[in-house]
Amino acid sequence: MSGAAGEPGPVYDAVGGMPFFERLVDAFYDRVERDAALLALYPDREDLAGARMRLRLFLAQYWGGPDTYSQLRGHPRLRMRHVPFAIDGDARDRWLAAMDGALDDVGPPPEVDTAMREYFAMAAEAMRNR
Repeated sequence: MSGAAGEPGPVYDAVGGMPFFERLVDAFYDRVERDAALLALYPDREDLAGARMRLRLFLAQYWGGPDTYSQLRGHPRLRMRHVPFAIDGDARDRWLAAMDGALDDVGPPPEVDTAMREYFAMAAEAMRNR
């Protein structure tokens, strides 16, 4: 779903670039902060600024934006990065509900909304390790 190296991809362009991912991630983490069980999974729960930045950069890159995430953190290796956290079915469902709610808030175009919801459902299940 992304463009050629260094070029914005069709989804990144369709949603208006980085401002969309900033709004999406802010809406997501606003929900995380209101869900004590989900918030407990975050080691820096007192200050989620780092988590917000990493997710924003990752999602923008995944959906065809700049490769800033990889430049800063290397290959995403999502499963490996999430192994230290106890992610069971409840945590998966809470994470996915927060992301679905964030998508509801930011309202991407319908075809993008569908693609993102499918990706997030797949990714949330893939991170489950309990």
